[in-house]
Amino acid sequence: MRLATYVGLQHTASRTLADAFRQVADGHAAEPDVHFLCHTLARMSDAHVDRLAPVADRYGEQREDEPERLHADGLSRSRSGGVGLLRDLQDLYTLASFVDITWTVLGQAAQGTRDRELLDVVDTCKTGTQRQLKWLNTRIKQAAPQALIAS
Repeated sequence: MRLATYVGLQHTASRTLADAFRQVADGHAAEPDVHFLCHTLARMSDAHVDRLAPVADRYGEQREDEPERLHADGLSRSRSGGVGLLRDLQDLYTLASFVDITWTVLGQAAQGTRDRELLDVVDTCKTGTQRQLKWLNTRIKQAAPQALIAS
């Protein structure tokens, strides 16, 4: 079953997102909201990884390298300053968007296979990922004017 490819992709992407949130949190510790909320959002992604584990046990996992590639290219280190924060938040948004659409794909598979357990995992975790995206969008809107037009 090809579902194992997307289960593995989501497992890896969620782990990568958790690590990326922690990296940005630690790299921007001078911004208290970023520091604390990114750690909170990292724990949320960790919980998504845990929730997906029984599904991975059932369907198996075929590991893909796209999330690590995104992490390696976009978040190899935190940037400094206002523009650096803005860029780091955008990179997180890109990775969280990847996680979100992968939940969508898994949700479609869950509906097609009538897998209630997978559908429950997808519904719960997709809602959490959308919260992450909403916070990132709001924080990007807040950071952009300060970073781009303040001298």
